[in-house]
Amino acid sequence: MNNLNIWEQFIQQAQMRWQDVLQATSVHIQLVFFSMLIAVVLGIALGIIITRVPSLVTVVLGGAGIMQTIPSLALLGFMIPIFGIGIKTAIAALFLYSLLPIIRNTYTGIKEVNKATVEAAKGMGMTSLQILMKVELPLSIPMIMAGIRTAAVINVGTATLAAFIGAGGLGDFIFLGITRGIDGLILLGAIPAALLAIILEIIFSSLERWSTSEGVK
Repeated sequence: MNNLNIWEQFIQQAQMRWQDVLQATSVHIQLVFFSMLIAVVLGIALGIIITRVPSLVTVVLGGAGIMQTIPSLALLGFMIPIFGIGIKTAIAALFLYSLLPIIRNTYTGIKEVNKATVEAAKGMGMTSLQILMKVELPLSIPMIMAGIRTAAVINVGTATLAAFIGAGGLGDFIFLGITRGIDGLILLGAIPAALLAIILEIIFSSLERWSTSEGVK
């Protein structure tokens, strides 16, 4: 196999392992989906909270920022004593890695809503909750979607490292290819992961454009 060039190796490995690739892709998508689901719910909630409690801005954004500065493998290592080896640890680490863009963009999006629009809503007798749900969040959606898009693309790439803690996913092929010295096997994990990131980028970019109101444009 070493006499084959990298693309010949890739084609050969793809023909031999296509079912394994589908299975690994399914696991990879699950890792991204569940970690992003938690990150979106908590990230948006925290972003809203810090717009209401300014004293928490530095703590929340600083804490999320620290999580993202920790090397991926180190963060996975920190999670092992808590969740053990496997999928739970990977989801926990990916969730923490995804928080910052979502919190930051939710906070920024709400803070950038035109004050005159908010005051007009107050003048109509809307409560704070009504203003949030009917004015601030709808106008912030494009900014929030941009944060989710950034987090999702980062998440797909970082999820390949889940293989190092036995969580599976496309990183299994990359890790196996490195240990066996088979470049084509590395591509078998890297190419689908890159395609997933590109697909998510396109999907969320489209959603972001769709959610942008004429007023925001």
